[in-house]
Amino acid sequence: MNIVFFGSSHFAVPSLKALKTSGHVISCVVTQPDKKKGRGLSLGATAIKELAKEFNLRIYQPENINIPEAIKLLKTLNPDLFIVIAYGQILSSTILSIPKIFSINVHASLLPKYRGAAPINWAIIKGEKITGITVMKMAEEMDAGPVIQQREAEISDEDTAITLEDKLSSLAAYLLLTALSSIENSNYNLIPQDENKISFAPKLRKEDGWIDWNKPACDIYNLIRGCI
Repeated sequence: MNIVFFGSSHFAVPSLKALKTSGHVISCVVTQPDKKKGRGLSLGATAIKELAKEFNLRIYQPENINIPEAIKLLKTLNPDLFIVIAYGQILSSTILSIPKIFSINVHASLLPKYRGAAPINWAIIKGEKITGITVMKMAEEMDAGPVIQQREAEISDEDTAITLEDKLSSLAAYLLLTALSSIENSNYNLIPQDENKISFAPKLRKEDGWIDWNKPACDIYNLIRGCI
């Protein structure tokens, strides 16, 4: 299949590596623009851009993915599928409708639980023992599309947001290839999410890390692990 890959953070790196070795054509990698980092405020690329350069893949970094120029470019690529993993921008319905098949997203929770930007952090903060990966067909509403594949993963008492992200990123790569195989063979189901079980995981704010020392020790421990 001809695939356009959307991703930015380290979480998406194992999936791009797996996709590159799977035999599918990656016609373009879309990632966030370079941003100023460090004390010197020098421009730094995303983890996905660095990997795409190693693979000699075409790279596109629009400030806004939904502008007419971006839409025109993506249409010229004639993609079968869009794969979106930790990209960092919301795709409009116009963008989502471009691929011949559809657009899929790989999300680090067992949807419909923990929709949003920080599912790994909030799962730990809330004291969850089980989380997982969901591969879904994308809808215009964030993280609301029907599920294609889902797999559980354990959260240990020693896990931090960093260690759990590493664990889930490897599972995401495996589950992505499984989902692609089922899509390629037209052997998949689209399972609607249960609207009664929705919870949200918004991007962490500075005040989310403030510790209330009156809370139980386990809640404080979970907060610290989830914010690391």
